[in-house]
Amino acid sequence: MADELLENVRDALEGQIDFEGQRLAELLTTALLAISGIIAFLYGYIAQDIASTLYIGLGGAALTFLAVVPPWPLYNKHPIAWLPRQSGGTSGINIQVNGKKVN
Repeated sequence: MADELLENVRDALEGQIDFEGQRLAELLTTALLAISGIIAFLYGYIAQDIASTLYIGLGGAALTFLAVVPPWPLYNKHPIAWLPRQSGGTSGINIQVNGKKVN
């Protein structure tokens, strides 16, 4: 029963992400961390309070984590159609290296 529960949790958390989704996740990470860092710095400078600067920065990092780490469906809008798996292994493939057949 525990194995089944663990498998269900693993399936829910193991989301697929395509190359466009990776690009979007990287862009969101950079933008959110930069914006939260700028806001934290400006607020801390104006208020002269390092603790609030750190809390705003940590909040921005937590927001970035929630936006990027879970496998949201928007990160898999352009899936790649891979070639089907060949049955029979490599028996039908002829590979030649320097004019010699390699198996």
